[in-house]
Amino acid sequence: MLLGGALHLAKTIERKTDRPHVGVMLPTSGAFPLAVLASWLAGRVPVPVNYLLGRDDLHHVFADAEVDVVLTAGKMLEHVRENTAPDAVPDSIQTLCLEEQNFKGIPPLRWPPAPNDDDLGVLLYTSGTSGRPKGVELTHGNLDANARDAIAHAGLTRGLSFVGVLPQFHTFGLTVLTLIPLLIGAKAVYTARFVPRRLVQLIKEHQASVMVAVPSMYNAILGVRSAEAADLASLKLTVAGGEKLPTALRENFRERFGIEILEGYGLTETAPVTNWATPDDPRPGSVGRSLPRVRNVILDEDLRPLATGEDGEIGIAGPNVMRGYHHLPELTDEVIRHVPLDPDRPDATTRVFRTGDIGHLDEDGFLYITGRKKEMLIISGENVFPREIEEVLDRHPEVHASAVIGQPDESRGEVPVAYVELCPELPEGHTLDEGAVKAFCREQMAPFKVPRAIHVLDALPRNPTGKIMRRALVERAATTPQT
Repeated sequence: MLLGGALHLAKTIERKTDRPHVGVMLPTSGAFPLAVLASWLAGRVPVPVNYLLGRDDLHHVFADAEVDVVLTAGKMLEHVRENTAPDAVPDSIQTLCLEEQNFKGIPPLRWPPAPNDDDLGVLLYTSGTSGRPKGVELTHGNLDANARDAIAHAGLTRGLSFVGVLPQFHTFGLTVLTLIPLLIGAKAVYTARFVPRRLVQLIKEHQASVMVAVPSMYNAILGVRSAEAADLASLKLTVAGGEKLPTALRENFRERFGIEILEGYGLTETAPVTNWATPDDPRPGSVGRSLPRVRNVILDEDLRPLATGEDGEIGIAGPNVMRGYHHLPELTDEVIRHVPLDPDRPDATTRVFRTGDIGHLDEDGFLYITGRKKEMLIISGENVFPREIEEVLDRHPEVHASAVIGQPDESRGEVPVAYVELCPELPEGHTLDEGAVKAFCREQMAPFKVPRAIHVLDALPRNPTGKIMRRALVERAATTPQT
């Protein structure tokens, strides 16, 4: 049925212009793999589009990707049409609503030539937390290598069933929850909206065995008071990615449901998975060993490899590393460098993607993420990563989630400032005792790491996958008087 529908849709979107790209703006559903397959069958490149982008960013993506048709469905149709009018972008874009297509039968279609590994497979735009969204060019070789290496690393088989809750325009949703089930022939059940109680019901009803989500989603499941261990008993592989998994969340989830949440790591530019902790050796606090053919390297400021246990910038080498940023060659050259990794062969270099994340490897090759290079605070000459402060704040019984940014300070250079969400079970109108929270922090960290101020928000700013956007808090702080 999927192939028949994809063939029919491919016939509809056969290339009629010099633009090779097809926009895909769909909710998380079985329609998404249909649209991606149809694009490939038509010899075209799918461009999954974040349907939550504002008008200006949508214009940028449509124009930068040079799409001539957008595949959509449901309530997104009007949203697309409003933002693809002839006066909105250089040329008009055709909008195809999948619900209006007739998928009966298989029309004649000339099969496109098999793609080469270097051919562009998908164009993914980053969430754009700083500046305009950047188009990440992932080749067919990138996608195939990453999906197959993840399957081998985690021992994924056809008998498993996936629950898909991450947006499929997001790199994790595309590879782990769409391409991998297709490759191994596994069942995947999708839900368009993340509703914690509904997700628990889906897992129980379909006996889902694999769940990949961001930490905030697991935290929300903990908030479902009716959820019991029996409801999630079918889960065999439960993985968190996108941001660091708080220790308290991991422990609370294990205590309540008997499930160990494993951490994974990856980026859009690496197609995305680079590391994945497995049930046989979870190593709490680590994101696991690297996938087959993927190499983790820890680099100093001069791009020289560091020794085991030393913190530095995480570099990724392997067949999963992107071709580059679309229309941004200078930025591509900045993040992809050819680095000599073998001290005995200084003239031999390896193509390495600089992640901007800070971490270290232990003696067994397990990777630990300790911070983000660009988010690092320098307080009185000391390097401090927001995550280490957030780990302590998140352990406070009244704090549901937190985010820490730096605020300029004349005497110390920078000081940490925290933004928090309160636990939903607290009574309405509850006021956080800021002094008590600071005292709680002082008991567990150096004095210079204790937040100068703690601001309570109804909700922390998050991107569509639930990841907290510190950049939005930085912008908020720049326009809001700080106390």
